[in-house]
Amino acid sequence: MKLTIIIDEDLKDTRLDTIISNFSTDCSRNRAVRLVNTGDIRVNHQRKKPGYRVRTGDTISGQIPDPDIDTAILPEKLDLDMIFEDDHIMVINKNPGMVVHPGPGNFSGTLVNGLLFHVPNIKHVGEDPFRPGIVHRLDKDTSGLMVIAKTRAALHFLQKEFQQRRVEKKYLALVSGNFSDVRGEINLPIGRHPVKRKIMAIRHEQGKSATTCWKVKKTFKTACLVEAVLKTGRTHQIRVHFYALGHPLIGDLIYQPRRYRKKKSVAPRQMLHSWQLGFRHPYSGRKMGFEAELPADFLQVQTLLESFQ
Repeated sequence: MKLTIIIDEDLKDTRLDTIISNFSTDCSRNRAVRLVNTGDIRVNHQRKKPGYRVRTGDTISGQIPDPDIDTAILPEKLDLDMIFEDDHIMVINKNPGMVVHPGPGNFSGTLVNGLLFHVPNIKHVGEDPFRPGIVHRLDKDTSGLMVIAKTRAALHFLQKEFQQRRVEKKYLALVSGNFSDVRGEINLPIGRHPVKRKIMAIRHEQGKSATTCWKVKKTFKTACLVEAVLKTGRTHQIRVHFYALGHPLIGDLIYQPRRYRKKKSVAPRQMLHSWQLGFRHPYSGRKMGFEAELPADFLQVQTLLESFQ
């Protein structure tokens, strides 16, 4: 992966190895140190030490090499909840806790490992060997529906459908607090956090447009069950948008007010579920729609919230 980072005022005085590791989920702190020491990553085309404190205007550039794909990603027989399958696509109900695709230090137990066992030829679908057949992603701790392409033609078709915003995506989320309205629309641009590059933030200047429509389906004493419809597909969009409204997702350990991050949550993960998915079939063009029931942990947290009434 090619790396180019121009340091702005928010990042100045941060260690070079910290900047690099925060920029990419594929690069650990130790790996960043090695790449700086070998000169694979430089500052203003000059070699620096990993502990170099960057300055405003510095340009960090270089390459983060991919690991050995052939030996790193192996097929594994995993329990995949298959909702639909034909010669062109699969629709799965992803379990919470499952990572979608492999990365450094995490080459086993991912959805891709399971797909390679279930459909060996999927390894040829797409340009990225880390993500064969993957059209879109869900966070590790987000459950629910995903569509997978089994052919290159299906992959290209579905990628275009997502880019053109013709795919219908509805989520269910348990969010903190109550709303004064029963429905609304969030239009706030999202981009990389200026310091913590592995997470997202509302960025009015540098962010990309993001729209989430929501409505309350059920109200509890201290929370709400909300239906969220994505009009765009930004990383962590629902989590960032509701956090920005002051209603973070229950169980979210990242997008949460600082004073609550170390407190024990009633939920084992962020309570977010990809509930409904609608799209055109890449071969027939027929409109298809799917719905995934809420997983057990989500229902348990909802029952606990009801007990607080």
